[in-house]
Amino acid sequence: MLISANTRVESLAKSGIHQIPKEYIRTQDELTTITDVFAEENNQQCQPQVPIIDLNDIDSKDPKTQEKCRHELRKAASEWGVMHLVNHGISGDLINRVKAAGEGFFDQPVEEKEKYSNDIASGKIQGYGSKLANNACGQLEWEDYFFHLVFPEEKRDLTIWPSTPNDYIPATTEYVRQLRALATKILATLSLGLGLEEGRLEKEVGGMDELILQLKINYYPKCPQPELALGVEAHTDVSALTFILHNMVPGLQLFYNGQWVTAKCVPDSIIMHIGDTVEILSNGKYKSILHRGLVNKEKVRISWAVFCEPPKEKIILKPLPETVSEEEPPLFPPRTFQQHMEHKVFKKNNEAVDPK
Repeated sequence: MLISANTRVESLAKSGIHQIPKEYIRTQDELTTITDVFAEENNQQCQPQVPIIDLNDIDSKDPKTQEKCRHELRKAASEWGVMHLVNHGISGDLINRVKAAGEGFFDQPVEEKEKYSNDIASGKIQGYGSKLANNACGQLEWEDYFFHLVFPEEKRDLTIWPSTPNDYIPATTEYVRQLRALATKILATLSLGLGLEEGRLEKEVGGMDELILQLKINYYPKCPQPELALGVEAHTDVSALTFILHNMVPGLQLFYNGQWVTAKCVPDSIIMHIGDTVEILSNGKYKSILHRGLVNKEKVRISWAVFCEPPKEKIILKPLPETVSEEEPPLFPPRTFQQHMEHKVFKKNNEAVDPK
């Protein structure tokens, strides 16, 4: 089967191939670390575990109880940069609606989904797509996706949101409203941990008017040779925060203390990543962790990632003055968010070392 730029991975997976095209085969260095995700999931006793943070007491009226919760969150942000959030305040019913809507969209025939296809070359990044090569090796990732801006609501383009299933727009809209409120709480907690006023970090990433939330539904079809491919290659998120739901199929791996750690599936949780933006503002006190996605030959994996991003040009990202001292000089040069994204792509294409 010929691979063209617009071949969907789902179409490849359903074509009956037993060997994946060479464009999807990872580098030799990566291949030595790709493992069977189900074996990893069953063998987690000997691995460090991504922290589980219970947010039940984040708004407690008892100062000691509240501070204990906030301390645990900040500790996870400093040591890992990723965590499972439980008791986050978003109902299981709403989350199930969001998942059902996303699954319903991807359950449609590829021809139907193509009506929503994006066109990266012409600058139309929102819509249905497959990851094109964006690295020097020309490698592809084993995923299709649907990507669109979801907040602030006045900046949305509902014409590219799926009309099928009919609950997609209402469920996604309500979920993102509640997630935006959760982001405010998280940023307030992280601000206080840096000795700042609780609204400071949110202000620095654009506030209610300028912080943009973008949803990417990642669809990872079954892969006939999962030991050779990756759903998403190793990267850190450029966002301030990223919130992730998934369909309880394992696949997320974090690079922690020099080894790849598989995140277990925690029921009713939202995975949260600290992104580069908060790492820069905190001068490295909060971590943006390197992570990737494995695929498998038994089950389709779907994840819903909401990226909270500052405006591309309006804000200069640099360590906040309060996080810098003679003993702790700034670790990051001043850049706009756009410049930071371009810098990461440039480094990826030109330097085989530092993954950031």
